Amino acid sequence: MTDATGKATRRSGGRAQRLIQRAAKPIVDPCPPGQIGGSYKPLTEVDLARIFKTALKLLSDLGMGEVPDRLRRDLLAAGAQDNGKGRVTFPAPLVEDAIARAAKTFALHGRDDNRSIEVGGNKVYFGTGGAAVQTLDLEDGIYRPSTLADLHNFTRLQDTLANVSWYTRCCVATDVPDNFDLDVNTAYALLRNTTKPTATSFTLAEHIDPIVKMLDIAAGGEGEFSKRPFMKAHISPVISPMRYGEDAVDVVYECIKHNIPMSCITAAQAGATAPATMAGFLAQSLAETLASLVMVHAIKPGFPMVFSNWPLVVDLRTGAFSGGSGESAVLNAASAQLSNWLGLPSGVACSMTDAKAIDAQYGAEKGISSLAAALAGGNLIYESSGMTASLLGASFEAFILDDEMHSHTYRALRGIEVSEENLGFDAINEAVLGPGHFLGGEHTIAAMERDYFYPSVANREEPRTWAENGAKDARTVARERARRILADHHPEYLSSDQDAAIRSQFKIL
Repeated sequence: MTDATGKATRRSGGRAQRLIQRAAKPIVDPCPPGQIGGSYKPLTEVDLARIFKTALKLLSDLGMGEVPDRLRRDLLAAGAQDNGKGRVTFPAPLVEDAIARAAKTFALHGRDDNRSIEVGGNKVYFGTGGAAVQTLDLEDGIYRPSTLADLHNFTRLQDTLANVSWYTRCCVATDVPDNFDLDVNTAYALLRNTTKPTATSFTLAEHIDPIVKMLDIAAGGEGEFSKRPFMKAHISPVISPMRYGEDAVDVVYECIKHNIPMSCITAAQAGATAPATMAGFLAQSLAETLASLVMVHAIKPGFPMVFSNWPLVVDLRTGAFSGGSGESAVLNAASAQLSNWLGLPSGVACSMTDAKAIDAQYGAEKGISSLAAALAGGNLIYESSGMTASLLGASFEAFILDDEMHSHTYRALRGIEVSEENLGFDAINEAVLGPGHFLGGEHTIAAMERDYFYPSVANREEPRTWAENGAKDARTVARERARRILADHHPEYLSSDQDAAIRSQFKIL
């Protein structure tokens, strides 16, 4: 085993003690979140420059349509131009100034500060996203409308998973018809069930003031949430192709007012709302996400914004969404590369699948797309846990399976550390001249927990043992684990006084 510095220490106690240590979390985690990405580069330097140049030209020549009056005034004051044809254009110097003054790194706070993460640079984190309207029922394996109870249960479940670094509500409570009640109860579910960094969406700007009052109660008093915001907003202020959405822009203004960090999401669809060619798609999508950045710059320069350039792909034969495709994998990787090349905190939507069942299609699509985005250096990889059915569904057992998959991905990102100790010259000599193998050697034991990840869902038993233990597939194991977590994990992250104060002021369902 290793100590906290990674140095070898002598084991004692024999096989039983080793099994106990193996069952516990290793002292040196071989694959923690925040590994370094950026080795996969689908675009060359020339490609990056040409795409950026085209995006700048789109913004300077074509500009943005349907600009709300308040935003128009702020954009013009910042240096944008009205072309007299109902569109606002952005000269290249304005865009470049917005990039230069943008927040390059910032904290996503958890209510528990030990769970906070820093966004930006070259660190990779997996988290959630999505607005699934269906849940794959844990008992009968059939999709049904998602409920508020599902949202609470998903939040409790992910609270135990180390590789979900922040939690955005993954499903919509379809049993809450009123939009204000929905926004309130969504935020409450996050407050009650996790202390990780969280994120949600606000249907209308006027919902934010009262919900911030609820967040203040959890934070310890009036104005406390804005001092250290632990919930960010997911907003889509740009509607493809190349226009703003007024309601979402209003939400942006209110979020900035309350110091709520934002993921400004562009979600164009290749061949539908953006060009079918990948290069053209990337140019338009980059221009649109830059339009969000310029908007934020015009309101408050340097305000924390995740540059969430999400390429979505449709099957051009049918028009169906194709989130698990190879094209989606390479486009999201390229999007992360572009954002990082500009020095902006990147967010991409990957690790998606079009599979409805937890099957081979599910595993293949998730694995390909999540690894591509991570290797390319996506800072925040959304939709990465629990999502199925082209983002229409969410699954409890999928959360368990995806969490283990992310450990493998982080291990791949960590790579190989080459040092004198790791090269093992002395260990090779000792094994060759001694027992003729490396089993049980100090060099092997030192590397065992430090360098290797041991899955607990994936099965590595030989076939006879696997059969004797019930011949369970991975989905069955994951389902059983999800059931145990939901039965046992009932966190109380709100005090009784906080909960009572919230319930006295809001309609908590």
